[in-house]
This record gives sequence, C-alpha cells and structure tokens, in this order.
Amino acid sequence: MELIERIKSKTAKIGVIGLGYVGLPLSIAFIKAGFYVNGFDIDEKKVGSLKEGHSYITYINSEEIIKLLKTHRFSPTTDFSKLVDTDCIIICVPTPLNKNREPDLSFVFDTTRTIAKHLRRGQLIVLESTTYPGTTDEDMKAILEETGLDAGKDFFLAYSPEREDPSNKDFSIYNTPKVVGGYTEVCLEAAKALYDTIVLKTVPVSSTKAAEATKLLENIYRAVNIALINELKMLFDSMEIDIWEVVEAAKTKPFGFQAFYPGPGLGGHCIPIDPFYLTWKAREYDFETKFIELAGVVNTYMPYYVVQRTIEALNDRDILLKNAKILILGLAYKKDVGDVRESPSLKLIELLQSRGAKVDYNDPYIPKTHKTRQYDLKMASMPLTKEVLAGYDCIIIATNHSSYDYGFIEKNSKLIIDTRNAMAKLKSNKVVKA
Repeated sequence: MELIERIKSKTAKIGVIGLGYVGLPLSIAFIKAGFYVNGFDIDEKKVGSLKEGHSYITYINSEEIIKLLKTHRFSPTTDFSKLVDTDCIIICVPTPLNKNREPDLSFVFDTTRTIAKHLRRGQLIVLESTTYPGTTDEDMKAILEETGLDAGKDFFLAYSPEREDPSNKDFSIYNTPKVVGGYTEVCLEAAKALYDTIVLKTVPVSSTKAAEATKLLENIYRAVNIALINELKMLFDSMEIDIWEVVEAAKTKPFGFQAFYPGPGLGGHCIPIDPFYLTWKAREYDFETKFIELAGVVNTYMPYYVVQRTIEALNDRDILLKNAKILILGLAYKKDVGDVRESPSLKLIELLQSRGAKVDYNDPYIPKTHKTRQYDLKMASMPLTKEVLAGYDCIIIATNHSSYDYGFIEKNSKLIIDTRNAMAKLKSNKVVKA
C-alpha cells in the first residue's frame, strides 16, 4: 500500500488536530521520529504561542519547542485547509460531559466535519479522544462517507486511545504500548504502521469498538478502585484507623492486590469523565451500569467530605467556617503539573466560599486562574511566606506538589487539613487527615 510505504519512509505528512496535553506531546514524538507535522488548533493563542517558541504545558520546555521549529518540520496553524496536504490525520480534541453529565462529542463531530471538507483518497484518520464504543465506525464514518468516499477503500479509519500521563517520568509515548483498532484489516494495518514509528510496541485489537472499550475499561478500573478506597477512608476515619497505613500494609502482599490511594476527589480529563461515556451508551442496550455509577457517587462526594472534616476541625478550635480564612495548597488535579481540568480543588473552593469562608490558593504551576467550562474564579496564587501562612485559620493540602516544603508549612500554619498524606512523616498535632 502506498500510504504504508510513505509512512515507513517517513515522507508521509502528519496532521494532529488539538494541541493540548495529548496532541502536543504526540506532535513532538512524530517530529522527533523524522516526520513533518502540521499541528492544528482553533485556539489562536496556543498556535501563536507555539510559533513564538513558547510552551503552555508545564512539563514541556519552551526550549524544546524552539528546537522543533528550527527543524522546519513543525507547523502550528489554525488553517484547516492544510488538512488536504496531510496523509495521516490524528484527532486529539476534548470529549467532556455536558451539564447533565452526558457525553459532549461536539468537538469530535465538528472536527470530523471539517476533515470531510478536505478529505481525499488515501488518507488515514485516527481518533485518539476518549469516547463510547461506536463513535469511530458509526458516527465518524457516517460523516466522512457523506463525501462519497468509502471507509476502508478510499480512506482509512482507526481508533487508538491516548495514554498520556502528564509529568510521568517513567512512561512516555515511546515506551507505553499503543492499542490500535481499525475499521477494516487494511485500516488497522495503516494505523499500526503509523504508530510503529513512535512507540516500542503496538497492540492491535479486532475493531475500533474494542479499542474504544479498552480506554474506558482502563479508567473505569481506576475510578472504581479509587472509589472503594475513598469509601474505606471515610469509614476508617470514623473507626480511628489510618487508611494510608492500611494501604501500605496491604500492598506488601506480592499478589492479588494493587494499591490505590484516597484523595479529595477525582481530577483530570479521564477518570472523572470516561466512566459516564459507557454509562450513557449502556442505556441503548437497556443496561444499568450500577457499579460504575456508584463509584461516581462516592468520588463526587469527596470534596464535600473534605469540607465537613474542615468544619469539624475548625469547630474543635472554636472557629466557625463562615468568615474563616482558608488557603488551598494545590489547584492542579495532580502533583507537579499545571493542569486544572476537573480538579477537585475548584469544587473545594466553590463549596467553602458558598459557606462564607474567605478562600485563597497557592500553586507554583498556576500563577492565576483561567476560565474553565464550570468555573471563573478570577484568583491569583498567594506566596508561601511565614506571614502568609500564619494569616490563615486553616491550610488544606489538596495537591501534594513535590516542591512544597512541608516542614516549613507545618511550622508556620495553625491548622492543616491533609487530603494527600503529605504530612505523614511530621507527626504533628496541627494536622487532620481528610
């Protein structure tokens, strides 16, 4: 096949649509492998930033972007007419939930319609965005075939779930196995050839639906197990048992147990969202995903639990939550990144403010807040000085960034609500776990 030969010779042009936490690292991987990449995004600020050599993702250095630009193999653009010049088009756009917690695939379908305007014979289109089974070979295929071209014959269609883990120093795109499913055997062959150029191992599956379901299983597995640990945490708190100690002891068993840890709620684009894609799709088959939905209820409740523990800890010190000054440490959803998508810290701030507390935050990766789909906090990160810490009635550790000096924080704070076990080694009577 001509396309596969072009991929193997690295003369095929790659187009990556969506230059966020998935699309930009993917673009970098293909450029480093020797391909020419057109990076597409509707966000003019992102494209402009990249053209100037500036990175907006904390774990990708601007120096790396500058080096890529100097290769003349990277072209960030908002001009989607250039899709016609690309051989392989990879879609990495958001798939959020709407206000009713139903799948919002508007970004995927709008992108597919844009591709259809420029679709030509011989192109490969791959979706990487998380979605429900059937999106690729039913919904996307139908839109693309409105052009009169047939999938599997005139163009190739595949799904390969992203497995990006921001700031993970052990696993990158290169050494994380890549699951690939094609609409037909020929589609699979083309997609596998493409990813074989940037990863150590590709894992072909029988269909795009199987590949879509694989991504959902990965994150539902995590969501359900985290919900179990969160529920046990609340129970064990009542029993005056430290869940962190129990998990550490349990994980010494060399078989049959994998450690998961509690927290103030789920964050990031995947785990809080992906399970509900399958829950929604299951309704077509008159099936209730009770286990998944129960896990969602537990995990969604966790910020409320942290607030309740905060109220109790303040009451023990004769302080009312109303008008109390509270500092949230960590706005990001996980440590050592600047990503606030679905971060439980945002919900914590909302809940505390709604109860009359005066709330600020500190995050070394997020100097000021930006408007999201749900929140527009208009806040700026507070400095962590002795005077600043001493001025708050309570500090809540919501994200355990490695750069935090926890000894300094403990020494200069009055009360600390620790949701991440960050203060475990200090054994301080100022610390309340939540």
